[in-house]
Amino acid sequence: MQEKKLKKHSKKEIIKKKFQGVVVSDKMNKTIVVKVNSTKIHPKYKKRYTFSKKYKVHDEKESFHIGDKVSFVECRPLSKDKRWRVIY
Repeated sequence: MQEKKLKKHSKKEIIKKKFQGVVVSDKMNKTIVVKVNSTKIHPKYKKRYTFSKKYKVHDEKESFHIGDKVSFVECRPLSKDKRWRVIY
């Protein structure tokens, strides 16, 4: 008989992306649109430029409104566009 060696799997922490931005829209139910600004450096000309991206974020308590600063993390897909959840 052959003995099967069982390997102990170490618990790995799931690394979640975390962003901060400003609420642009709160017209949907339990959803806010957050605008995140970030900078990049052009590969050839080495000039910095800012660009922004909008994320649809799940807001269960509906406590954030336009102009509020929000931090949010990634989560499982909640709808077609929502893959982010607010940190309270």
